Amino acid sequence: MKNPVPVKRPGSRKLRSRLFKIILILVSAFVLIAGSGFLYEAIASSSARKGYPAPGQLVDAGGYNLHIRQLGAGAPAIILEAGSGETSLSWRDIPEQLAAHATVVTYDRAGYAWSEQADTERSGANIVNELHTALKNADVPGPYLMVGHSLGGMYARLFTQTYPEEVTGLVLIDARPENDDRETKPILAAEKFAGNPSASLLSLLKRSGALRLFQNQLLEGLVAEQDRGEFINVISTPSYFAAKEQEASLASSTEDAIRGQSFGSLPVKVIARGLPQDYASFGVSEEAGRQLEAILQEGQRNMLKLSSNSELIVAEKSGHMVIHDQPELVVQTIRRMLAAGK
Repeated sequence: MKNPVPVKRPGSRKLRSRLFKIILILVSAFVLIAGSGFLYEAIASSSARKGYPAPGQLVDAGGYNLHIRQLGAGAPAIILEAGSGETSLSWRDIPEQLAAHATVVTYDRAGYAWSEQADTERSGANIVNELHTALKNADVPGPYLMVGHSLGGMYARLFTQTYPEEVTGLVLIDARPENDDRETKPILAAEKFAGNPSASLLSLLKRSGALRLFQNQLLEGLVAEQDRGEFINVISTPSYFAAKEQEASLASSTEDAIRGQSFGSLPVKVIARGLPQDYASFGVSEEAGRQLEAILQEGQRNMLKLSSNSELIVAEKSGHMVIHDQPELVVQTIRRMLAAGK
């Protein structure tokens, strides 16, 4: 029996042609919409950034420029080192409140806000050395009172270790403990914690205009509403996301560098948060959250061993962002240290 000859249906070719045209239209529309988003963001960023001029000056840090803002006068110079992803703007009006009592310096690490991107890796050693170079080039002589928040606390400790003769005191604000990575990594791994979105994804969201258009949804719980204008128009650049990611990946090496420090009788103030982190918002279980908080709190108290002249201060009304929740406590602590040194 012969195989039947397939019968060609007259409408099948037209149907395929129509489907192809529909797909082509949809793809073209998607490309057009996406392209419009990139164009919109490029124009909006260029226009809006003009409304946010650098409040400080650009200073050579050894091959690239750091943005440094200096207020007040007198020694010691208070150096404010911000946390991971935080900039000179994160301190809000704390510098102004301290400027009547001493020189106050805020700055943006390489790739952040108004600072240029660096060619060197974002290790603690490079960050500390480049800050020291910039301070000298900006004519901000020591001695320095180092103040560090979160990850910036580790950099402040490393700066103190690297230039001990130039540091007159150390204030650590809910600073990252030196054993944070080794103690929290197993817990986070068991929780299958994915971590932060990649720098490439965040850069795509910014360049496409999605971060600007949906900022209230995407930045909820991450950036305070009052800070979103500055974040969108000044801070959130591809170089910022890349620098922040690399700092995080190299943080454990900074932990290794500062582990077991001893600063003799150097005045050290440790400000620890009084309110626990909302770990559930990051998808971490209640039990794991308790473990992580216990590690953080124990780490704060272990930092008292840095000096025989140390003090623990608990910010009872603050979460991790003590500098926002209780800025007056930060100012009072620093002023007390200044007064004690006179």
